[in-house]
Amino acid sequence: MSERISGESRARPQPQIVSPPGRRSSVSRGFWTDAWRRLVRNPLAMASLSFLSFLALLAVVAPVFLPYSHEKQDLLALYASPSAAHWLGTDHLGRDLLSRLLIGARISLTVGLVAECIIISIGTALGLVAGYSGGWVDSLIMRVVDALYAFPDLLLIIIVMSYLKAQLGGSTLGWLAPFAGMNKALGGLLGVFIALGLTSWLTTCRLVRGQVLSLREREYVEAARALGAGSGHVIRAHLLPNTLGPILVAATLGVPNAILLEASLSFIGLGVDPPMPSWGLMISEGVQAVQSYPHVILAPAIAVSLTLLAFNFLGDGLRDALDPLLKRA
Repeated sequence: MSERISGESRARPQPQIVSPPGRRSSVSRGFWTDAWRRLVRNPLAMASLSFLSFLALLAVVAPVFLPYSHEKQDLLALYASPSAAHWLGTDHLGRDLLSRLLIGARISLTVGLVAECIIISIGTALGLVAGYSGGWVDSLIMRVVDALYAFPDLLLIIIVMSYLKAQLGGSTLGWLAPFAGMNKALGGLLGVFIALGLTSWLTTCRLVRGQVLSLREREYVEAARALGAGSGHVIRAHLLPNTLGPILVAATLGVPNAILLEASLSFIGLGVDPPMPSWGLMISEGVQAVQSYPHVILAPAIAVSLTLLAFNFLGDGLRDALDPLLKRA
């Protein structure tokens, strides 16, 4: 009898659930997929992302195809106006401004991205440790943050850069020799990375600590602890993924600050080493002739402004896209 029933159940066709025509079956989408779809619907953010992608592509590819090197001088074409030979003109040494502008874009974007990676790494690690550990560890890290906040960051960067320039700029011997060689290969950017990394991680640390303080008492964290998960596993598997949204927004908004700081340092002579171009160095060199030859300063100033605006618009778009309250908007 049981065999007959089982045979009938195997032979009976199972009903199929068919979605109504014209309607899609509901599929659960992930958080990052929803965030990307909201970001795509933001025209300013997508225009900024397209501009930055195009600028990065130009910075990497275009200098290979340009007819002039950023170091080549033409003493017969000093302060030449924009023309078919030099699309943006030349500077006080007859160097092509377009070539220097694109190499400067490579420098500025590299400084912004690499410095922000260093800043995010330091700030995230210390913020996670401070927020999760609490007690004297949290107090110690926060007192260091408060002490550094009380000191003017630009002044501290200038002091650090002046010291590093003196130590790494000349013929360095001993244990500093490898760092001097690396600094020379990077065009003087090693000191910029170190200075920005030492002074700009404070905001990220406070942001991550605040997020961890609100997350460490959640139910899923308590469940992980009850199941015997260690502190490292809880931080890596539960706390860090849930802080990636604010970290990503902070990184996007921090890149223009790093670019602006590098331009400021190059403007006062503490940034990249000549003849390596930088937007700040180009502006500094063009200030002396801005009344007679405004084209020298116009191109790098516009490039800095557009890049900073693009990163800010992209950061605002990411902040709105990653906001859970806007999920149903």
